Parts: sequence; structure tokens; C-alpha cells
Amino acid sequence: MSPERGNSMARFFLFVVPLLLAADWPQFLGPTRNSQSPQKGLLQRLPARGPEVLWSYKVGEGYAGPAIAKGKCVIFHRVANEDCLDALDAVTGKRLWRVATRTDYSDPLGKGDGPRAVPTLAAGRVFALAANGVLTAVCLEKGEKLWSVDLLAKYDVPASYFGVGTAPLVIGDKVLVNVGGEGAGVVAFDVQTGKEVWKASNDRASYASPVVAKLAGVERAIFFTRNGLLVLDPETGKQHFAMRWRARIDASVNAASPVVIGEYVFLTASYGTGAILLQAKKEGFEEVWKSDRVLSCHFNTPVVVGEQMYGVQGRQEEGAKLRCIDWKTGKIRWTQDGFGCGWLIAAGTLLIGMSEGGELVLFRANAEKYEELSRAKVLNGTVRAPIALAHGRLYGRDEQKLVCWNLKAD
Repeated sequence: MSPERGNSMARFFLFVVPLLLAADWPQFLGPTRNSQSPQKGLLQRLPARGPEVLWSYKVGEGYAGPAIAKGKCVIFHRVANEDCLDALDAVTGKRLWRVATRTDYSDPLGKGDGPRAVPTLAAGRVFALAANGVLTAVCLEKGEKLWSVDLLAKYDVPASYFGVGTAPLVIGDKVLVNVGGEGAGVVAFDVQTGKEVWKASNDRASYASPVVAKLAGVERAIFFTRNGLLVLDPETGKQHFAMRWRARIDASVNAASPVVIGEYVFLTASYGTGAILLQAKKEGFEEVWKSDRVLSCHFNTPVVVGEQMYGVQGRQEEGAKLRCIDWKTGKIRWTQDGFGCGWLIAAGTLLIGMSEGGELVLFRANAEKYEELSRAKVLNGTVRAPIALAHGRLYGRDEQKLVCWNLKAD
């Protein structure tokens, strides 16, 4: 990404999580929801056993990764029959508070009963959306529960395949959620009270998380719902644009979040759907290219560095592969086996990956070839939760523990 485009995009997102330090990681995919970190001075080579472990914390069930802001690392997980929001000291790992809510959620397909969505830290609050559809707001400083809404009951939402797994998006004084109800596809709630501010569309809920950006000079909330692309006015909920982009079969999901690059919006999904690049115009969107053979991401959101996009091609069950493409044209630059459905963070030209098998991988953004710098096994089992990078510390979790590593070079 060019400095001009990067600075422009940063301005678009600053109001989403106000008053946060630039190096915090306060929500899914980081401060600007595009897996970009401003961090410098990071390790380029890893010790054989991995970077220094600063602390480790036992966690329960779930796929929700950590969020970090104002010196706190918040993790959402399930212990026995309770969904637990734990706030830890981001430096030491000491637990500062816990808010536990009873749950009886049971995944109908046996894919896990814990939370899926990374909590969002904004407006002095933690906004957590559980697998059973309960949206809760908690005071970040004191750990006091402020309000909660049972979205599935309130909006009569049909059952989904794997529970609820979209991360709430805070824009100013509103928290926006892809709820998936009739006439309540997307609902905005007051961050202070939890009261409904507006609702829009009939789109069912996906597992993708929304983003906010300026398109054609106007601020928009951009959702990749179960139906497809949905672009709304975040202040009123008025629909600006909608486009179907999903698999023909019902047994499928949209799970990778939209990627906004200046005036372009990129969507990707598996199940024979594929990727599409759209350019925003004042009157709507213009298709640039589409293909089901370029970058069909199952649930991981790709990351952009300059003119290239790096992401995971293919479904998890079928041996997903790391891939680099030219995002403007859809040209495939290279493909690398052995990564699986891992997660990526870009810190300048350094790409930090956590593989599905728990390997931490450092590689260079390079359009010509896969240029690996270093790797080390750091987590166990199958890793599903996204990683986070804040103040030179990398955070990641497996099925049993949350770990904080020192990624500073000095």
C-alpha cells in the first residue's frame, strides 16, 4: 500500500475507535480492520523455539481472538456453561476482571460451543457478541456489565449453521451488527444504552465482520452479509448499494470481511463463489474483475501491501494455500503450500502469519516469490482464532491457552 493511500485509509477509520493509541489492536483485524499495523522495529528472524514468551493464560473454548486497548488485553471464551469476558494486563497477563454470563449454546454441527467473534473495544466499553446471539456491553476499566440484548430473540432471527460469529462495529455513538432478522438485517444500537437506533435490510447474517470507509467521498458502513455486499449510511441505515455475492448452495457461508483499498471494495468467499473487485462510483459500483480461481477465501480476510494482496486460497477441509495476487487485475503471482487457513498481519513489508497448525511465520511482501524469513512452532492443535499485534507484542491463542510473545527486535 502506498503511503498516500495508507494515510488516506487511516483517516477514514480514525473515528471508529477514537482516542486509542495507534499501536493498539482494539478490534477484529486491528485498528483499521484491515490487518495493518503501524509497528516498526520487529523481529525479522525467530529463535528456533519461537520468540520470547512474556506470559501465558489458560482459556476455555472458542475461536475469538484477543483485542488490546488502554493497557488491557480482552479475551472472550467459554468455561463450562459460562461465556467469559476476561480483561488481562496486556504486559503481565494478570487478570484484572471477569464478566461471566451463563450460556446453553450447543453447536448443531459440533463445531464448538464457545464465542466466535473478537470483542470490540471502543467508547470505554467492550462489545462482545456471543455464539448464542447475545450482544453485551461492559465497562473496559471496571468490568461492569452495562447492558445486553438477545438479538436472536428480539429480532426473531432464523437459526444459522455455526451460531453467531460477526464482530460488532462501533462508529461514533453507535454499534452496528449484522443481526440477520426480517427487516433487521443490520441493526444499530446506542453504545451507551443498547437501545435500537435504526434497522435496515432483510439480509441474513454472515460470519464476516463489517468495516467503515469513505467511498466516493462519503462515509459508508460496508457489510458482507450472507446475501452479499450491503453498503449503508452509518448514521441513518439508508441503503446505498446491495449486490448478491454468495454460493448457490445453502450449505455455505460468507466469512472473510470486505477489504477496502481506497475507492475499491474486494469480496471473497469459497463454495464456488470466488472473488470480485468493485470500484466505487457516485452512482454505485463498477465491476473491475471477478473469478472463482484467483483467491477464494474460506474464512480468513486477505491483507494488502502495495499492489499485492496476500490471502488463503481454498476451503479449510481441502488443504488451503497461501497466495499472492495483484489485487487490481486478479493476476496470480505465486502460491505456497503448507499454511492452511492461517491468519496474516502486515507491518510495513513484513508479513506475520499464524498457520492453522500453530506455526508463527515471518515472510516478506514480495510479488515475485514467496520469501520466507523465519518460522517456529508456537501453538498446539488446530489454531482458528485471529492473532493481534500491539506495542511490539504478538498475541495468539490455541484451544487451551492465550500467549503473549515479545516481537520487538531490541
